[in-house]
Amino acid sequence: MAKPEQVLIIEPQNELKFRGPFTSPVTSYMKLTNPLDKRVCFKIKTTAPKKYCVRPNSGVLDAKGDINVAVSLQPFDFDPNEKNKHKFMVQTMIAPDGDVSLETLWKDVNPDNLMDSKLKCVFEMPVDPASAAPQENNVEASPAIHEEKVKRVGDMKSSPKVSGVEGELMKAAEEVKHLREEESQLLQENLQLKEELIRLRHMSANMGSSSAVPSRSTGPLPAPQPLPMIYMVMAVVMVLMGVILGKFIL
Repeated sequence: MAKPEQVLIIEPQNELKFRGPFTSPVTSYMKLTNPLDKRVCFKIKTTAPKKYCVRPNSGVLDAKGDINVAVSLQPFDFDPNEKNKHKFMVQTMIAPDGDVSLETLWKDVNPDNLMDSKLKCVFEMPVDPASAAPQENNVEASPAIHEEKVKRVGDMKSSPKVSGVEGELMKAAEEVKHLREEESQLLQENLQLKEELIRLRHMSANMGSSSAVPSRSTGPLPAPQPLPMIYMVMAVVMVLMGVILGKFIL
């Protein structure tokens, strides 16, 4: 009597892949889907039960339901020359109506009514691109690659664009510093001129009050016109800063 075909959709179908390094637990996933309108019982077995942890390892799938099964490979010393013979088997059967006791059900089931699917385990190690290239190509390419990297670093350091920007920054900093010094000096001179103007006005007022008849030949000293030098300096500073900022933006 031929065994019934598997009713569950199992993903992946044939292989469970585990990607190293295997110094810590590595987990792969198996998805079980029930396309029927009936419940289906499942149970997962392995040829190496001490090396794997399966959660859940059995259960009941509702009609049109699905479940993800986590298969964790425990750490071990991987030998690429050793042939891997680990396999998994997914056993299923149609669940009876009513409440189901999985322990009793699997114990009393007729093997002819079981459906099963087998998957083999595949171990993969991460590929190192450097080691994947042929050895002779590495010997020839390595000096050229190293020389090219050194050349690129040197070109970056001696690039006219980089050196030009650094020069502009230094020049701008010096100009700003110089302008600030000139501005401070002009402010001091302007303050001194204002003080001198006030002093002269006081002297002129005192001389006018002490004389009964003002002399036609003498009169109050004309007020010196305030110098617009500070405004000119500030305008120059603003123009220079605008030029400097324009260079960096462009």
